[in-house]
Amino acid sequence: MLDVTTVHDGTRQPLEVAREIAGFLSGATRSLDLAQYDFHLEPETAAVVGTAITDAAGRGVAVRFLYNVDHRNPIPVPPPPEPDAQLIAALGVPARAIAGVPDLMHHKYVVRDEQDVWTGSMNWTDDSWSRQENVVVTASSEELAARFSEDFDELWETGAVEKSGFVDTTPVQVGDHRVRTWFTPGHGEGLSARIGKAIAKARRRVRIASPVITAAPVLAALAEVISEGRVDVAGVVDRPQVGGVIHQWGVNGNLSWKLPLLERVMAAPFSAKPSTPWEANGSVHDFMHAKLTVADDTVFTGSFNLSRSGERNAENVLEVTDPELAERLAAYVDEVRGKYPRFTPTRSSTAASS
Repeated sequence: MLDVTTVHDGTRQPLEVAREIAGFLSGATRSLDLAQYDFHLEPETAAVVGTAITDAAGRGVAVRFLYNVDHRNPIPVPPPPEPDAQLIAALGVPARAIAGVPDLMHHKYVVRDEQDVWTGSMNWTDDSWSRQENVVVTASSEELAARFSEDFDELWETGAVEKSGFVDTTPVQVGDHRVRTWFTPGHGEGLSARIGKAIAKARRRVRIASPVITAAPVLAALAEVISEGRVDVAGVVDRPQVGGVIHQWGVNGNLSWKLPLLERVMAAPFSAKPSTPWEANGSVHDFMHAKLTVADDTVFTGSFNLSRSGERNAENVLEVTDPELAERLAAYVDEVRGKYPRFTPTRSSTAASS
């Protein structure tokens, strides 16, 4: 079984999603491994999800919880969240904080009973469940679950992002699908190259949904196919986050060569969500948060932004070739980009001006 669900801003309620997640967690009979970049819930949703976790532990399910903390590198808006350590501690289950140094533990997955996987782009927060675009994948496959378990164990045993993601990338069987698994940072550069190659080989269409696009192989491949005009290319990004990236390029010296590539890419029909800029004293997190590439009939989706930093983070992506699924997800990208204005990046397109 492989099920892919797409989410639009404003179409779901947090409590509704919390109950769906609780239903998935409540099905555990032996084990639950949770790797959550951002776990920060309001009291009502925290009670629903928290109860499902504590009930599982109470009936003898082996529960482990990984979460990200303490990223100190300069990065674009938005900065990493602070997970609710008090809520996690209150669960009373074994938990481990993974220091986001040098890069983030950015996963959003659960492995249940070494058989079932919940993954995708959706963080476990009320805003992510109700105010963001996201893609969620659930799958039942021992082979697939084993890949995620291997990645989880690397993080659990070492506590180090840079020592994780060294998991086999050969395809595994998930129902009727052959699914290629990608984990980073172990295969970060390989993943970007793989996506770039799929874009370069596309003959009909490419669709992109990613908060930012900064990975050089992806930028270069997109710029090439757009310049040649032989493929239908379109997509959507997040306006403030792209502005933050351009600002960062100005700081680290990459502006002179990366901005022209981004400008060429955005000459195609790309839209940018004018989400609420991050504020230190709290703001709604309504980012365009889906992470999705469709190249002809091949789909890449997971937690991975198409970014250089994503290559170095702890991330996961599933690669699936399926004409029907690709058609549906390409249509989803078109629906999302149709809601937001076109965007032309410039040197002045910084987070502060968005």
